Amino acid sequence: MLSTVVRRPSALPAATIIFRSLTTETYSESSSHDVPPPPPPKRPLSTPRSLYPSPRRADANESHLVHAGLPNLPPRFGRNQLLPVSNSTRALMESIVGEFGAPIRYAFAYGSGVFEQDGYPAKVDGEAPMLDFMFAVTHAAHFHSINMQQHPGHYTLHAKMLGSSYVSNMQDIGPGVWFNAYIPMAGVTIKYGVTTVDNLCADLLNWRTLYLAGRMHKPLRIIKDDARVRLTQQVNLTSAVRAALLTLPPEFSETQLFERVAGISYRGDPRMLLPAENRGKVANMVRRQTPQFKELYYRLVVGLPGVHWPAHLGTIQQDTSPHARAAHLKKLPANLLGAVKRNYDRTGKTPAYEADESAYWVRLAGDERLAATIDAELKRIVRYAATIQSLKGVVSAGVGKSVRYGAAKVGKWWNGGRATS
Repeated sequence: MLSTVVRRPSALPAATIIFRSLTTETYSESSSHDVPPPPPPKRPLSTPRSLYPSPRRADANESHLVHAGLPNLPPRFGRNQLLPVSNSTRALMESIVGEFGAPIRYAFAYGSGVFEQDGYPAKVDGEAPMLDFMFAVTHAAHFHSINMQQHPGHYTLHAKMLGSSYVSNMQDIGPGVWFNAYIPMAGVTIKYGVTTVDNLCADLLNWRTLYLAGRMHKPLRIIKDDARVRLTQQVNLTSAVRAALLTLPPEFSETQLFERVAGISYRGDPRMLLPAENRGKVANMVRRQTPQFKELYYRLVVGLPGVHWPAHLGTIQQDTSPHARAAHLKKLPANLLGAVKRNYDRTGKTPAYEADESAYWVRLAGDERLAATIDAELKRIVRYAATIQSLKGVVSAGVGKSVRYGAAKVGKWWNGGRATS
């Protein structure tokens, strides 16, 4: 072929010109026979994505549950947090959370409506206890904007008039939670709080307010899971154990440990000063929920150095030497640890922290006032956050629902007193 082209150099260009003239259309603006361009290909119809993925399905037997939705964690990490409830209760709570179209990253249910407590009847005036939920979301204003459209009756009139930006700004004050209370859903009455994942994880790690972290020291039911919250909750539970060990003697019972841990969030809470608040609330909770507390904390306690807790016994022993206690003290959450350090530094009786850090912590850990100092600082942290949130409750719930909530507290206290008498 190459030799042919070389012998007749003018044949190929002429043939090419004739071929192109026969196969190429000329364009003329005056032509009325233009062929319209073909329509664009139709895109396949896709199913619209739901704003809210359905809640995680839990097995009846969750002892072998793996993290299908938590790819960044080991399969069995934090399995102590998966506390079982009855199938009917689980189905009810998951159906309630599934009613919300706004995106929720992490959700749990807590309180006497989920796990029974001694001293409180199962029903008051024929009604079951109110179910308490907490939702952690990515963007609060986005959640409230969608939720107001779907569930306008959940918000007070002034909140709806001022809009989602107002609600999210009010939510940011204090502990960073907004509550909607006395909401009828799925045949029961619920109360749900809304916070952000960032705020929740910050409190779990640092105990900034202990408002959320303290609630999560007690048994709860996870409904919608998140790897980041699961990790920080495990740190929160371990921190609660360390704080409790620093205030307990060398030998104590598991009941003492559970009561000390559960009582952290009640220290300094102004609501505990009210006559209607049950003074034995913590003991009642632990007495009825001992199996759940042991599932939450046993593996964490025995994993700490210097602690001995045989599985078949209810007695725990710990090394209370200054060096052993210093190991716990140094790992307390940043807000509590900083407060304890400032408390001691004001006395001027401790060695300089900069001179010898190890000697500093050992000196504090061996001080007989350490337990009382930790308790005082816990009260201070809890008191401020709980006071701010109580005042916010009047704004978020309105005066009517606030009065109703207070009356319900009195009724629960009165009926609980008669039930135990």
